[in-house]
Amino acid sequence: MNAVTIKDVAARAGVSAATASRVLSGNAATSEDSRRAVERAAKDLDFRPNLQARALRSTRSDTIGLLVSDVRNPFFADLAHTIEQAALAEGYVTLLGNANERADQQNRYLDTLIARRVDGVIVAPQGNDTGTVQQLVDREIPTVFVDRVIPGIDVPSVTTDSSTGIRQTVEHLAALGHTRIGYIAGPQSVSTGRERFTAYQDAITAAGLSADPDLVVFGDFQAASGSTGVTTLLGLDDPPTAIFAADSLMAVGAIAILNRLGLRVGEDIALVAFDDIEWFSLLEPALSVVAHSVEDMGRVAVDLLRDVIDGGTPQSVRLPSELIVRASSATAIRPRRPAAPPRPTDQQHADQQHADQQHPEH
Repeated sequence: MNAVTIKDVAARAGVSAATASRVLSGNAATSEDSRRAVERAAKDLDFRPNLQARALRSTRSDTIGLLVSDVRNPFFADLAHTIEQAALAEGYVTLLGNANERADQQNRYLDTLIARRVDGVIVAPQGNDTGTVQQLVDREIPTVFVDRVIPGIDVPSVTTDSSTGIRQTVEHLAALGHTRIGYIAGPQSVSTGRERFTAYQDAITAAGLSADPDLVVFGDFQAASGSTGVTTLLGLDDPPTAIFAADSLMAVGAIAILNRLGLRVGEDIALVAFDDIEWFSLLEPALSVVAHSVEDMGRVAVDLLRDVIDGGTPQSVRLPSELIVRASSATAIRPRRPAAPPRPTDQQHADQQHADQQHPEH
């Protein structure tokens, strides 16, 4: 007869394996109903905890590592807060690292987290540099990817399906008369940069809009590259009438340069950003965005990590995205009017009258 496992207890109690583990290990972060259901299931199944596994659990540090891409990015600041609060509710303290969009800085932090023997790591990976990230897997340190992934490294992840929101954005701008939509793309070394660029290309093709390669400039998910991107796009002989920035920081840079140039967002040019930051809705005009839930992403990341720590093999999760239309892109494009002809001088007017008298129309 096979030994009863904690997953058997969880299934009988109607709770997750993580919840069953918390109850049976004495963790107070469970509801009274869950605790009673698990205890009853364990008794009914005559569950006997694995003493070796319990000994291993006693060596846990009750800390997890979190490595975000750029702590200055409002999206990652919100994500870090959500993860930290969700982990704390599960009894974990979070050690935060900032990769600053650099693989070398990422690896330095991951080396430190490995040395500190954290119970698990949630990481938004930089590019495709797999060296230190692979060490996490090789050392069997529970690991979850958040927002980004590295192809070829098989760990659970929680990411966003960007294609729906980007397709909605292109269709929205096309319906307003925009045929040339500039795109400030993220770095193609990062999975989110590649996925969003592909989604933009697919949406432009599906809408039958201009696929002029000059309408795409590549940034690095930093504000300065948003400003540079706008300058490049507006310097074209046939500049775009709408601009889509692939993340919040590049959108901030775009807004800064547009204001400096005296262009009215939402009137002279339409602007949309990927990622919804709380204060984007407070701008004048409010900024249209492709939104995805940072709260859901953070909570799911912690749930996945807790499952891995408890010996589970959870499936990766893809969260939805959607366009939120605000004033920055709500106005139909105004047709470009030719410049008015110069007003004639008094002498030119007199000469024309004399010519009319000499050559009257018949």
